[in-house]
Amino acid sequence: MKVAVIHDWLVTYAGAERVLEQILKVYSEADLFSMVDFIPEEERGFLSHKTVKTSFIQNLPWAKSKYRSYLPLMPLAVEQFDLSSYDLVISSSHAVAKGVITGPDQLHICMCHSPMRYAWDLQHQYLRESRLDKGLKGWLAKWFLHKIRLWDLRTANNVDKFISNSDFVGRRIKKAYRRDSKTIYPPVYVEDFVAKSVVKEDFYFTCSRMVTYKKIDLIVETFSKKLPDKKLVVIGDGPDFKKIQALSGSNVILLGYQKYDVLKDYLARAKAFVFAAEEDFGIAPLEAQASGTPVIAYGKGGALETIADLNSDNPTGLFFNEQTSESLKHAIDKFENEGYVISPEDCIANALRFSDEHFRNEFKIFVENEYNVRL
Repeated sequence: MKVAVIHDWLVTYAGAERVLEQILKVYSEADLFSMVDFIPEEERGFLSHKTVKTSFIQNLPWAKSKYRSYLPLMPLAVEQFDLSSYDLVISSSHAVAKGVITGPDQLHICMCHSPMRYAWDLQHQYLRESRLDKGLKGWLAKWFLHKIRLWDLRTANNVDKFISNSDFVGRRIKKAYRRDSKTIYPPVYVEDFVAKSVVKEDFYFTCSRMVTYKKIDLIVETFSKKLPDKKLVVIGDGPDFKKIQALSGSNVILLGYQKYDVLKDYLARAKAFVFAAEEDFGIAPLEAQASGTPVIAYGKGGALETIADLNSDNPTGLFFNEQTSESLKHAIDKFENEGYVISPEDCIANALRFSDEHFRNEFKIFVENEYNVRL
């Protein structure tokens, strides 16, 4: 079985790249393709130091820093890869990778991290946040997104089987493409976070890149204005750091960027982890649970599939229903009164369901079953 794996773009190591890393461990002999590859040599371990076959976009001006600006060319670029000699094609896609052309005797399985959010249900949010919701540039952006939606829908027909990274994304795939999918949860390196005999301390914790949709500003503002007697520690930086810093009261400690070991230490000692974003899956809440730390999370998206609320037999956290300070405050007050029923052992046990080994086993079984059916 000759295998090709195609990924959207390789510029950093994040959630989608964790999935890619595990796929390459399952299919170590696979050839790897991507729109661009700008991973430094010293960081290529997760790619098994493979030589990546890239598209013509790799050599366009300023592609290293402006690769996203070439999105209008990416449908053309992905269609230029000749994968006709491969038996199995696996696309790791949140943008254009699934648009690669395959034939009737090839099996194309798409590990779909999400249909393009900015082209589908989150279009209006992205346009507002990019200040492209009005004016000439706005109309050009809307025209382009209309065109890429048509292409995205057409290329979904070339995928034989979809894998979603959560039931939430599975519903998005069904809505956009009218296709069913199999949920296989992404790998979380939970073993790295399992804490032994750590004493919980009297502070809440959150960590994230400080961008708008992560809602760190909501968490900081809630603690600063509505919970001045509760201590909050925040790790992370990003474009919204100064804005968040301006919202911080004396009970909020912003540590900025910190090394991995520092993050793990705070995560293990915190009384609870606060998570206010709507994520397709959400790795951070599982890292918190692996540390034996309960999670207070916004009750939408993937969090509903990875956190057991207080009504469960073995709870690991609780939810708030609106992205507002009042709703978050109510959840924290409830945690203060009822959170004692959550044990570190239950948090850890829940997180271990999402290990990288579990992902590899499920992924391999699914793909090989589908391949054998076609023989």
